[in-house]
Amino acid sequence: MQQWMNLLSQHAVGQVLVNEPLAKYTTWRIGGPADVLVIPSNQEELSTLMTVLKEHQISWTQLGRGSNLLVADKGIRGVVIKLGEGFDYATFEEDRIIAGAAHSVVKLCILAAKKGLSGLEFAGGIPGSVGGAVYMNAGAHGSDTSKILQSARIVLHDGQIVTYSVEDMQYAYRHSILQEQPGIVVEASFQMKLGDRTTIMAEMNTHKDRRRLTQPLQQPSAGSVFRNPPGDHSARLIEAAGLKGYRIGGAEISTQHANFIVNVGQSTAADVLELISHVQKEVVKQFGIELQPEVYLMGEK
Repeated sequence: MQQWMNLLSQHAVGQVLVNEPLAKYTTWRIGGPADVLVIPSNQEELSTLMTVLKEHQISWTQLGRGSNLLVADKGIRGVVIKLGEGFDYATFEEDRIIAGAAHSVVKLCILAAKKGLSGLEFAGGIPGSVGGAVYMNAGAHGSDTSKILQSARIVLHDGQIVTYSVEDMQYAYRHSILQEQPGIVVEASFQMKLGDRTTIMAEMNTHKDRRRLTQPLQQPSAGSVFRNPPGDHSARLIEAAGLKGYRIGGAEISTQHANFIVNVGQSTAADVLELISHVQKEVVKQFGIELQPEVYLMGEK
């Protein structure tokens, strides 16, 4: 690790933190430390960092706003990259939005609605970053990122900066080419439609009210834990299996929404993983359906 620190200190790569606890960076409030956490503040620093990591064969992982993610209790080996404040911006050009990858999706939706721009209404409750939404094709309410993305600027694993069109992203359900070709989204361009601000805000508020009534927004969670199987909903299956409120350690299946696992107090990643496994076994046993996790596990078990 000291060798890594000496190496990184020779280059302009941003803020460098050693043995940084990651629980405070995740919405589940769970996770061990990163060997090294690097926070670049601009594309040039990120490009330099990626070039150095590739040249010296140092493994890396990206951390966004920490939603849809479970960090292992032993933490993450190698370098963890988290984009800094220099990537948190948004500009508006008539019917187009250009946003930095660290910008909050929820805040972007509100800004777009106030300007009478339609297209992001579906994303009003997605508690992640623009970069994360582009990476995993985040979606809700029958729409997703692929419907509005125009292009994305990406720093590839070798430091090269490229621009991918929506076609280049090869989108599918919660999937993009970046899950096969490592790279970090730094900026996205969204094609919007001009609309009525009142109507847009009303639709967003409808989604917001529904989430408030059906989801445990006041408790630490990572959003939906399982993908919906074809023709059904994971929450329905989990509830029908009698698992609402089932708890292992500090992890509990929400009594409000069965596809949420909430941290009710000092939960570990091991608690969550054991609970996920229990749910999968019970749903297979009772309904013959294998639920696939939607959350990503990062780090050393």
